[in-house]
Amino acid sequence: MGHLPSDVARTGSAPRATPRLPAASTPRLEGASLNRGDWSLHRKGAIDQARHKQKVKEALRQNLADVVSEQSLITSDGKKIVRVPIRSLEEYRFRFDQGNEENVGEGDGDSQVGDVLERYGRGQGAGRGPGAGEEPGIDYYEAEVSMEELAELVFEDLGLPNLEPKRLQELESESVRFTDIRKSGPFSNLDKKRTIRENLKRNALQGRPRFGDITGDDLRFKTWERDVRRDSNAVVLAMMDVSGSMGTFEKYVSRAFYFWMVAFLRSKYDRVEIVFIAHHTEAKEVTEEEFFTRGESGGTKASSAYRLALDVIAARYPPDAWNIYPFHFSDGDNWPSDNEVCRRLADELVGQCNLFGYGEIRQGRYGHQSTLMHTLERVESPKFLRVTIGDKADVYPALRTFFGPGEAA
Repeated sequence: MGHLPSDVARTGSAPRATPRLPAASTPRLEGASLNRGDWSLHRKGAIDQARHKQKVKEALRQNLADVVSEQSLITSDGKKIVRVPIRSLEEYRFRFDQGNEENVGEGDGDSQVGDVLERYGRGQGAGRGPGAGEEPGIDYYEAEVSMEELAELVFEDLGLPNLEPKRLQELESESVRFTDIRKSGPFSNLDKKRTIRENLKRNALQGRPRFGDITGDDLRFKTWERDVRRDSNAVVLAMMDVSGSMGTFEKYVSRAFYFWMVAFLRSKYDRVEIVFIAHHTEAKEVTEEEFFTRGESGGTKASSAYRLALDVIAARYPPDAWNIYPFHFSDGDNWPSDNEVCRRLADELVGQCNLFGYGEIRQGRYGHQSTLMHTLERVESPKFLRVTIGDKADVYPALRTFFGPGEAA
């Protein structure tokens, strides 16, 4: 009989196997593998969707003047998704020859990339003019975009001009920046490049120069921090003519401008105060809802709005503590004897504010100035800016005139 191991001899049974521990202290991630197959076909849908979104964004940027003046946006009642008509973007479709042999053939070899080709068919362009026509119209594409995406395009380089350091509290503008890398975090913030790099580095140190067997030690996640930019106090005084001479078009343009102005201020700055003033022969401070919805009638004395703005500044917004921005929109049909009073009060406002903007709405009358505009032209200060709006598409250029980078300090 052979010799038994000493531990068997003592216990009368075979020894228990010692459990093996994994070489690494961190578990492997199940399901992580390297595949050399071509997955581009599986990603075609996502790639096409991303390309289409980029084309929509480019088309929106090219058509911002028309998009901003769309009534469906002004009356969207806070909807998150809106439909925007874009005339330079068409839906994808096949075009077939309509039997006209003149549209078939080869080129002469002189064409270059970017050349504009004749449209197929009759070649006469879209039907236009009075009376019933027989030519086709120009189709356009309606894109669904969120108000946040649209606002980002409209406001991307706008800002309050000539901001100066003031005492007391400051207004904040907050954004998020990815500034650090950590070993834990949500998988939506996984930094794939750094994760692959860490995996390659670990495998190389173990004598396996390859990618694979991802463990928790390889994972790297992007983290962010709040980027708070502090600017000085700011108040905007929005003055609007609501007299009887302001027709449907004039009131719509005024409200459209102020709609985008308010949206811009609240998207770029966390705390900025807005005072709403409506006037006819008398001016009164109103709520935001009343400012955008109520209608008035009667004559026009623009000086009443300027005088009330000065009273509000004196009572609540001393110029040594606040950056002040008054804006006034009117059709310019002011009581004649009031024009000189307006000029004097405008001079007084300019002396206390960072920028004073006056917008005059003259539908289809770009070359015709009102007596009020003619009088206000004598306000000689770089802080006083004037615009004339003769069409809905002029709302966006007016925004850029008052808040564009050319005016920012």
